[in-house]
Amino acid sequence: MPVLEVEKDPEAPALRIVAEFAAPVERVWTLYADPRRLERHWGPPGWPATFLRHELVPGSRSHYRMTGPDGERSYGVWDVVAVDEPRSFEIADAFADEQGAPDEAMGWTRMAATFEPVDGGTRVVFVSTFQSAEQLQQMLDMGMEEGLKQAMGQIDDLLRDEEPAAR
Repeated sequence: MPVLEVEKDPEAPALRIVAEFAAPVERVWTLYADPRRLERHWGPPGWPATFLRHELVPGSRSHYRMTGPDGERSYGVWDVVAVDEPRSFEIADAFADEQGAPDEAMGWTRMAATFEPVDGGTRVVFVSTFQSAEQLQQMLDMGMEEGLKQAMGQIDDLLRDEEPAAR
């Protein structure tokens, strides 16, 4: 599994996940920038994502749904805050309805992602910051940590499937 480290800090409140992949930064970046590639790993196994709208540029809003094994659906939105391709992006993230209206009762989180070259591959660091320790705990209780680890666990296979042809 590519996830190397998970840190939960209720004082911040934040969740930090570090993973490494055996591919250059530019290839890993495209897995987040391209909606069809993002769909192949954003949801954990059994809960695939479908991006109804996605553009990784500041000021844009992405809208997606995740579909569970019994057909149940959960929707989310990302408001893209900042992008420094291929080094980082920052989004505001919320649950949403099927039209893409954020569920304000669940609150927003901020997620900053960084992509760094390391040992011929890429280290990805996600830091999600929550509005409160209670919101962090609610997300952990809903399976956020395990879901992110499982989702990131699909990336190595995706990178292998899309391996550039040898010359």
